[in-house]
Amino acid sequence: MQGLLLAGRYRLVDSIGSGGMGRVWRAHDEVLHRAVAIKELTAALYVTESDRPVLLARTHAEARAAARINHSAVVTVHDVLEHDNRPWIVMELVEGGSLADAVKERGRLEATEAARIGLWVLRALRAAHSAGVLHRDVKPGNVLLAADGRVLLTDFGIAQVEGDTTITRTGEIVGSVDYLAPERVRGHDPGPSSDLWALGATLYTAVEGRSPFRRTSPLTTMQAVVDEDPALPQFAGALEPVIAALLRKDPAERPDAAELEQMLAEAVEGRRPKSAQEYVATQHVDLSEVGNTTATVGRRRETRASQTGSTLHQPAPVPVPRRRRRGRTVALVLAVAAIVGAAGAVAVDSLGGRGRDTTANAAASALTPTPAASTQQPEGAVPDGWVRKKDPAGFSLALPGKRWKRKPYDALQTDYTPDGGRHFIRIAVDSSPDFDDANQHQLDLEQQLQRLVDYKRVALRKNIYRDRPGSVWEYTWTALAKDTPFPGPRHAVEETYFSRNGVEYAIYMSGPAADWDTTSKQFEVVLRGWRPPEE
Repeated sequence: MQGLLLAGRYRLVDSIGSGGMGRVWRAHDEVLHRAVAIKELTAALYVTESDRPVLLARTHAEARAAARINHSAVVTVHDVLEHDNRPWIVMELVEGGSLADAVKERGRLEATEAARIGLWVLRALRAAHSAGVLHRDVKPGNVLLAADGRVLLTDFGIAQVEGDTTITRTGEIVGSVDYLAPERVRGHDPGPSSDLWALGATLYTAVEGRSPFRRTSPLTTMQAVVDEDPALPQFAGALEPVIAALLRKDPAERPDAAELEQMLAEAVEGRRPKSAQEYVATQHVDLSEVGNTTATVGRRRETRASQTGSTLHQPAPVPVPRRRRRGRTVALVLAVAAIVGAAGAVAVDSLGGRGRDTTANAAASALTPTPAASTQQPEGAVPDGWVRKKDPAGFSLALPGKRWKRKPYDALQTDYTPDGGRHFIRIAVDSSPDFDDANQHQLDLEQQLQRLVDYKRVALRKNIYRDRPGSVWEYTWTALAKDTPFPGPRHAVEETYFSRNGVEYAIYMSGPAADWDTTSKQFEVVLRGWRPPEE
């Protein structure tokens, strides 16, 4: 095929690469007198007649996707043509190899070099996402390292363009399974954070010389992506917390592109990004240093407290030698529990009153304590206006009205909120606690919260709850707008205790300081109405 003239202008010179879908040729554009790369879709030779239109549609989608992106780190697509009853893509020629080639030849890359490469890939992805394009196949083989030092992202062949009808079949998984985000393996719609997950896996491969999740078969690899944490990277250096943050199982718990760009810029300089550590507060640290990240709403699972409700049964992804069971990450405290949803309209009857729709009315209504919450009730009784909720995890609790909805935070923590996270209750159940004393656990967590703006302990003392040793912790802080849709003074309280069979339970409640009188009375009722799974 060497020397073949395509479309009367592109003459094939020599083959410079190949993969499962096709072969790439160096070619000469005899009209513009320049070197180009041409991607030959060899897969079209083996598909059925009925499948050929799908492949052609994908090829044109790649061209359209790339054409929408204007960035120096994205390989430019010049033309799409048909020859021999199949599509060919004419692209910018990049002299050099791929990141996959570099890892194969050198074993692994230095962390600062990998960070520089990652920074340019991120910039390409930001440009793509701004244009409404998801790449969906970010991997070392699609990252080109030009001889002149440039880094370019290529192969948008399975890109999804916003507004386009999908051209993949129902149930079909596209992309390299090693680099598929967990939500994609589960069949959920991908988003920009899915591309960032793949970038995290690509950076892991770059510094370690191996894929973080590859197993003996595609099926076991996908199982590892969903259920397992990658081995702790040994050569990641300053990139380690960045990679860990990107490989969070829940897409809502990964940094966004703007945050990530700052992290990578610091890692390029060999500095460990402090902001990345907020996403993985327990990563590679002794239990005495961080076992549980912030007690603020998040309890016991190394989650980034600032996020919205995570999908239930989604294991914590931080790559640590053994999974920490502590979670209430500082994240939630910082994020002040931004569970999905609306910082605007809130349902105030959740606070015990008949609310209105607006935040202003909600705040005003919330300042009036509900009679039910302030009246002494027998243990376990549900006051008028309250409802008892049996949770799928086995426990039950009393809630201040029907508008309090369940929002799973992670596999072992569950939130209930009436207003998208402005007020919320969090229940954490830990059958393998890292501490055997509730008070010591809370003291350890408090150390993580010293970074919070205006953090102030109201109380932290041992107590007896349900005839078992426990500890109550109450504190205040000021939440920042960059961390949560509900900024301002906050107040929180938590009761932690151990059952007779050694399970650690944490019951946590948080809300704005302005209506804490109401919230604290509600918390008393919640404690009286709590029923663990074994009861």
